[in-house]
Amino acid sequence: MAKRGRFITLEGGEGVGKSTLTGAIVANLSARGLEVVRTREPGGTPGAEAIRSLILKPPSEVGTWQAMAETLLFYAARRDHLDKLIRPSLERGAWVVCDRFSDSTRAYQAAAGGVSSEDVEAIDRICVGDTVPGLTLVLDLPIEIARKRLTARASEADAIESRLLSYHEAVHRGFQEIAHANPQRCVVLDASADPAALAVAAMNAIDDRLGGDR
Repeated sequence: MAKRGRFITLEGGEGVGKSTLTGAIVANLSARGLEVVRTREPGGTPGAEAIRSLILKPPSEVGTWQAMAETLLFYAARRDHLDKLIRPSLERGAWVVCDRFSDSTRAYQAAAGGVSSEDVEAIDRICVGDTVPGLTLVLDLPIEIARKRLTARASEADAIESRLLSYHEAVHRGFQEIAHANPQRCVVLDASADPAALAVAAMNAIDDRLGGDR
């Protein structure tokens, strides 16, 4: 029977550098001879990617999703992602590195969006159950730096990126609170660091918390 894989998630607000760090982590783990699955939320499977489009680029007739409706869309995508990619990968022994997971819903839709934490946790228990990350890397970056990074991007802001500054400030606080409440799972990284230094810090956290299979 294959040794069960490890589940790592990266969290943080917009513009903190999660995608860049995810790539570095995947490259480093793969270089150790591990099977590594890189994925993201919402997304990762055809069904979840279709829901991602609905969330981030709502049809004009929809306008803005109400916070609970948005939460349910995220969890519909998450359940499909878990059933078709994350759980099968972990069961065969692969390491899964995921850009966003349930903590993003807790920060965006609960802390910033106003959905009650009790409702989010009830949905999470149904949809996610015990498939929780072994390690969550929370990238922390001052809002003003993150907003400058977003402005420098060539792509058009999506429905969440374009929300008010006060919303993103609440998201930032939400992630800080999540990390503080879950020290056994979460490691906060200074996302203002040079990408190479940030990658070293991330790998040190992985080796410390998960062993890293060196």
